[in-house]
Amino acid sequence: MIYLQISTAQGPAECRIFARFVLKKLLAEAEARNVKAEIAGETADKHGILSAVLILEGAAADTLAQSWQGTLQWVCASPVRPKHPRKNWYIGIFRLPEKPEMPSESEIEFQTCRSGGKGGQHVNKTESAVRATHKASGISVRVESERSQHANKKRALELLAYKMAEHQTAQNADYAKQQHSGLYQVERGNPKRVFEGPGFRERHA
Repeated sequence: MIYLQISTAQGPAECRIFARFVLKKLLAEAEARNVKAEIAGETADKHGILSAVLILEGAAADTLAQSWQGTLQWVCASPVRPKHPRKNWYIGIFRLPEKPEMPSESEIEFQTCRSGGKGGQHVNKTESAVRATHKASGISVRVESERSQHANKKRALELLAYKMAEHQTAQNADYAKQQHSGLYQVERGNPKRVFEGPGFRERHA
């Protein structure tokens, strides 16, 4: 299981537009490579996203993650500020620790409910879905991807830990800026992947 964070480091609207595109493209590449991809947390605004945390699982997950980790560059005239002189926009993708600090179960309120969607009669008749809510912050997740309530509860705790971390990142800009500035210092002159124009055409070496 691999956790990736897409970060704009509170960058301008152009960076957030780029980050939204990158999230969609990464999800599409994951599907094409048979990698299970799940959005654990996302901070969005009217232009795009400020940050997002993805969970990747599958044989090709590590290869996919490595193909994205680092600084990404978008070369394009600003779509929201036509006269702006800047044409280079940067965001970063970095790998988070695989085991975040789990909240204590005493801090969490669990509720069970019937699963919905695909799965036939089994999911409709059993209350295997789990909603976990962190009492102090009100942050909650709902998990029904596993067949057993126990497995969904375990998964809910993992997702809740990352959603709480994502929330803290959004609230504390210093954290994101510190992570992102580290990428800038090392990688800005040598971005991992470069996209061009309003259609985000990828530049290949």
